[in-house]
Amino acid sequence: MTENLPVWRKSTQGTSVQCVEVARLPHAVSIRDSKAPDAGHITLTTHTFATLLDLAKQGELP
Repeated sequence: MTENLPVWRKSTQGTSVQCVEVARLPHAVSIRDSKAPDAGHITLTTHTFATLLDLAKQGELP
């Protein structure tokens, strides 16, 4: 039996100091710190992830 592990992709906008990785799941998106991949991750619904991206693009995140 083959385990379906997520494929983590590094942000193309990140720097070597501040970068995240994302993994697309069937109905969600996981996000983790690329410098500490074993520290855990958060998982958002695809709708919530899209909203997060929109807010980030608009500069509305702290």
